[in-house]
Amino acid sequence: MRRIAVTGHRGLPADVERTVDTALRGLLTPMGAGLVGLSCLADGADTLFARAVLAAGGAIEAVVPAAGYRDALPAAHRPVYDALLAAAARVHRLPHPASTSDAHLDAGRFLVEHCDELVAVWDGAPARGRGGTADIVADARRRGRPVAVVWPDGARR
Repeated sequence: MRRIAVTGHRGLPADVERTVDTALRGLLTPMGAGLVGLSCLADGADTLFARAVLAAGGAIEAVVPAAGYRDALPAAHRPVYDALLAAAARVHRLPHPASTSDAHLDAGRFLVEHCDELVAVWDGAPARGRGGTADIVADARRRGRPVAVVWPDGARR
């Protein structure tokens, strides 16, 4: 069983989302049913990754950073989140009450701690806030986890 976690940007432009979706499916599809994908299921990279894992025949494990996480997501994304959470083979709930930067950092660290490798949908820029994509990539590299960066050439957030 191969355990791959995701970290990545939210609020991706539509053209970037399409390109990232294609790249993730190309990366994950060959892994098939032996794949377990770990994701916080946020809009953007997390959701694209979770859908690609399921399409490949793999299973997803959801990591919920805080009790108030769902309510902190965009309202339009909540039905997608709910559907993916219901499809998860396992749900890990962290003990934070509110969806804060510290909760997100802890969730990212949990992802890295429980995976064999990390996929980062990342433009290479520094994190915009504590617990952002760059922080999680740095944590994975410190721990010696392989990191595959997926980002379209020339794309902007």
